[in-house]
Amino acid sequence: MAKSLTLLTLGRSALLFLALLIFPVLLSSPAQAETPTKLYGVITNSEGEPLSDIGISILGPDGFSSQAATNEQGLWEVPILSKGSYSITINVDDLPEGQALTNPDKGTVKANVFMLGVDLRILFPIGPGVVQSSLLERSAQLTLDGILLGLVIALAALGLSLIFGTTGLTNFAHGEILTLAGLLTYYLSAIVGLPVLAAAPLAVLLGALISGFLQDKYLWKPLRRRGTGLIAMLVISIGLAIFLRYFFLFIFGGDTRQLPQYAGQAGIELGLLSFTPKSILTTVIGILLILGATLWLLRTRMGKASRAVADNPALASASGIDVQKVIRAVWILGATLASYAGVVVTINQGVSFLMGQDMLLLIFAAVTLGGLGTANGALVGSLIIGLFVQLSTLFIPTELKYVGALIVLILILIIRPQGILGKKERIG
Repeated sequence: MAKSLTLLTLGRSALLFLALLIFPVLLSSPAQAETPTKLYGVITNSEGEPLSDIGISILGPDGFSSQAATNEQGLWEVPILSKGSYSITINVDDLPEGQALTNPDKGTVKANVFMLGVDLRILFPIGPGVVQSSLLERSAQLTLDGILLGLVIALAALGLSLIFGTTGLTNFAHGEILTLAGLLTYYLSAIVGLPVLAAAPLAVLLGALISGFLQDKYLWKPLRRRGTGLIAMLVISIGLAIFLRYFFLFIFGGDTRQLPQYAGQAGIELGLLSFTPKSILTTVIGILLILGATLWLLRTRMGKASRAVADNPALASASGIDVQKVIRAVWILGATLASYAGVVVTINQGVSFLMGQDMLLLIFAAVTLGGLGTANGALVGSLIIGLFVQLSTLFIPTELKYVGALIVLILILIIRPQGILGKKERIG
């Protein structure tokens, strides 16, 4: 009896000792889990040289206020411990003579912290002073920018339209194909060390393999064989898009990443227009890809078979056409075009985990405007949307330019649901 009491006493003592050890750990774990978010940036002059002692002011929720200044490398950073909306302002009076914001309205930048632990980079473009352009100069430049944007939208919209035409699937995960290709380009270029001219085509090939061949083989083909309805597949595509978006956030973080080789490039002036060599090269290749896809549809046996499947899958199958093989080829082509669109955006603007989500609205607006399931309609709709979005900044703030695409989408669904080149029988 005495022995059992001794063991019981020892057991209680051991439990008390363990509790004393674990209790401080439990108290400290929530504080350790709260990893701060870092707002940071690098301020350089028009030649890319760092600017030191440039003041930065940050205002946030609950009266948060902080001051920072750039160091000798032009770097500034401020840790954030709570979620919310923050305003970051640069002290333009600290800029050296001859240097100013390229856009005077961008002296204050908004940053929304949705998740702690995800660092956010803030950009303040600095140039050799601000010269107000005339309405004619701005209109000419914005028209060129609209055509270039329309080309990027067309690359992605053509693939989405072809997939819809052959399968009837409205793929909400199509934007993540662009993001994947952009992140692959960044990884191969900035981390592996390949030149962009080698990283870009390799990223397109990997995008076509992963987002085209493998995605259709292991996800959509089994669902088609199982007889899954189009509404259910649409919902699956939405879930896939959300999963991939936050997977990219988990792996690569929330920063907008620039390719080191093309972080900055001098523009070429041609009359009223200004463009960079990288935009010329990517545009020419994009046009060649669109022409190649068009010729594939019109001239090749597989292209003609895909048009037959789009018109009547049952009749095409009865005529001896391998419908599944055709759909697989269309998925690969659509993923290739979308992947190259992601590469173009990455080279010219950088890449973030939200890139595909931002582009998806423009893609859907272009496809709906041109006509669901029509390749030519996707091209026409893309050019109209690109021009409309860019030229709208003549009258509205730049931050609201994508609202125009949403307005076009709503109006076309009300006035002409089949789109400009679509047929009424495609609706319903």
